[in-house]
Amino acid sequence: MTGQRADARRNYALLLSVAEQAIAEQGADASLEQIARTAGVGSGTVRRHFPTRHALLAAVFRKQVDVLADQARALAVRPDSRAALVRWLEAVLSFAATTRGLAEALNRDHAADPGEAHEHCATARLTEAGDPLVRRAAADGVLAPGVTITDLLDLVTGIALATEHHPDAAAVAERLLRLTIAGVSPA
Repeated sequence: MTGQRADARRNYALLLSVAEQAIAEQGADASLEQIARTAGVGSGTVRRHFPTRHALLAAVFRKQVDVLADQARALAVRPDSRAALVRWLEAVLSFAATTRGLAEALNRDHAADPGEAHEHCATARLTEAGDPLVRRAAADGVLAPGVTITDLLDLVTGIALATEHHPDAAAVAERLLRLTIAGVSPA
């Protein structure tokens, strides 16, 4: 971003703002052409800043994924490893359940071929951030044997997808997470 002309920086910020709104309303498949029209720029401008849909999604989700990564690092030093892991999973679920399109994007990342390039880094960043919490909880014996961070993120993603259109999505998602936690980490 540094070294770009002032108009290019403005276009990037405007496109990101319009994309955040469009994705919040329409999900991960929001029209790139409509985003360009709403921002008052050509589709080529969108492609210059975001060469792929995944690049756009990564930019839209980056700030919150960074917050979740920071939160995982802070929770990793808490004395109760189970409570730390549960708290972080609650935060990830809250983000996935309230950020339309994120769960779908995470699901697509996970379903992609292993050799496929992943410009959308949310899955990798969340996996990296949550892995120390999972390893510590496993070492403390408060997590069922063999449970991985990938398993837990898949479960959170599944809960977010399953509850996305429910009239009381937050309450149902929280209940399903509690059931999941009871299964993978009995108190």
